[in-house]
Amino acid sequence: MKKKRVLVGMSGGVDSSVAALLLKQAGYEVIGVTMRITPDDVAPSARKLACYGEDEAGEIKDIEAVARHLGIDFRVVDLRQEYQEHILNYFREEYARGRTPNPCVKCNAEIKFGLLLEGCRKLGLDYDYFATGHYARVKYDEGSGRWLLLKALDIHKDQSYFLSLLNQKQLSHSLFPLGELTKDEVRKIARENHLPVSDKEESQDFYAGDYRELLKKGKPGLIKDLEGRIIGQHEGIENYTVGQRRGLGIASGGRLYVVRIEAETNTVYVGEEKDLLTQKFYVDGLNWIARVPLAGEAIEATVKVRYKSPELQCRLCVSEKDSGEVTLLTPYKAITPGQVAVFYEGEVVLGASFIR
Repeated sequence: MKKKRVLVGMSGGVDSSVAALLLKQAGYEVIGVTMRITPDDVAPSARKLACYGEDEAGEIKDIEAVARHLGIDFRVVDLRQEYQEHILNYFREEYARGRTPNPCVKCNAEIKFGLLLEGCRKLGLDYDYFATGHYARVKYDEGSGRWLLLKALDIHKDQSYFLSLLNQKQLSHSLFPLGELTKDEVRKIARENHLPVSDKEESQDFYAGDYRELLKKGKPGLIKDLEGRIIGQHEGIENYTVGQRRGLGIASGGRLYVVRIEAETNTVYVGEEKDLLTQKFYVDGLNWIARVPLAGEAIEATVKVRYKSPELQCRLCVSEKDSGEVTLLTPYKAITPGQVAVFYEGEVVLGASFIR
């Protein structure tokens, strides 16, 4: 019987390397794949590991070393142009609109689980499944006939947030071998199997340098308080995000925070910490996973308004055209336009959307 073929998205880190190892041990035909996304004119940064702007050539060498150790084939797909068009342009446009994007969530849905696999097919790599080292789980629900995305068993490492824009077709071909493991267990497996990257530090961020290096320089404008009084000037709204306190360049007797960014007038509004509290906000581009509710339906759920936020009790009222109104049980600080709101029902991801 022919083995099922799994393409494993490999980053050069311990998680994706262990994912490839576990799948090979489980009897799959495993091929490692990675994407080239960093242009030649972007200098490598030694400051920290990241998705973009890192020492990409060095990461590919690490992946090749792991592939040799495991005895698996390995391919590189050039997606530099596609990454520029789909992720970097989006990143820049969102900041220019006074919003704070999450490029990692969008990259997973459009690039890693999308264009990377299209590129693999063009190389003649057909596959049954695509796997990554994300800490999450996927399963098919017979009752609803839908593929479900679940939190990892290790809640401290759960990365279901970053996978929340995947569609049903993508989930149906996805494997997450680390979904029931802890990070310590993954490190232990890597060391026991003498993987070359077993003690490598984790990638932490989207970009290895200062993200402002990726942005076009904006126009100077005004900083106002919530009464509309001018209290300072800024060098471009792209330098600010809702909730920011440091680097405002304003002399004040008390702590001030960015409360609102108005791209139309190129104005940054600041206020006190209490002014950051929000109980109601709106979302667009809803991607439903566990089920597809009707327009007008009200759903009791929890929501994460950014990856590191706690789950907040909420009611989501679904409107037409994939948008909705979210009311929190308790007001929360710094709900930020452009970030991804992910809705949960226990361990199940209901869906996700962008904060308006």
